[in-house]
Amino acid sequence: MKLQLKNPLVFLDLETTGINIASDRIVEIALLKIDLDGSEEEKVYRINPEMPIPERAAQIHGITDEDVKEAPTFREVAKTLAKFLEGCDLAGFNSNRFDIPLLAEEFLRADVDIDLKKRKFIDVQAIFHKMEKRTLAAAFKYYCDKELTDAHSALADTRATFEVLEAQLDLYQGVEYEDVNGSKSMPIVNNVEKLSEFSAYDRNVDFVGRIVYNDKGVEIFNFGKNKGIPVETVLREQPGYYGWIMNGDFPLYTKKVLTQIKLRMKDK
Repeated sequence: MKLQLKNPLVFLDLETTGINIASDRIVEIALLKIDLDGSEEEKVYRINPEMPIPERAAQIHGITDEDVKEAPTFREVAKTLAKFLEGCDLAGFNSNRFDIPLLAEEFLRADVDIDLKKRKFIDVQAIFHKMEKRTLAAAFKYYCDKELTDAHSALADTRATFEVLEAQLDLYQGVEYEDVNGSKSMPIVNNVEKLSEFSAYDRNVDFVGRIVYNDKGVEIFNFGKNKGIPVETVLREQPGYYGWIMNGDFPLYTKKVLTQIKLRMKDK
């Protein structure tokens, strides 16, 4: 089953120095754009992360300091990437929890104004885990009957993710899925908006889920001592909490969202 697109859809995969959204950096990014007419365009960028690549990370993706010493920094390619992503929805494998939050951090550090929150996100891993609960290599074998022989090559992973999604659309067409409330729905349909809703884990306000919407659409904290408490309530009653987050090891986008809420309160 082919995707029905309202906007171009970009599949992406990042290779990085590690898995910390706030402090790690991109060393390679692969992009596969599916346009409205079905045409495809690939882009792969090696990135100098401006920090040493840990040996453990290099062992996973095979990219060393030597490989990227002459590569551009993210700041140097940020505007080109933003233009490529302009007007596109985004998809990936574990992209909602890792690739997109880390990409948003890199854009903020590069001072490039791109609001990824306006896009639709499809996380193929979320669909896979909700329906089958395995890994990308297993997903590729299960859905496409192919071996992922070049795993952790960003482009190989990106193209495999695209093929898995197309196979998921075929396999799960019309299949009912029971959500946590026991209600039935048909989430696997040929529609980016519905796939985006189905593959979302939470109603995140930021990307990593430190701040989420509750069932009334109110922003609440989703961690620590103030978990479940409205953000505005915490900011009013615990004024030092804002400073603690702003000075702490939190993602830049989380800090940006918190500041927006704080400024909004002043305007009320």
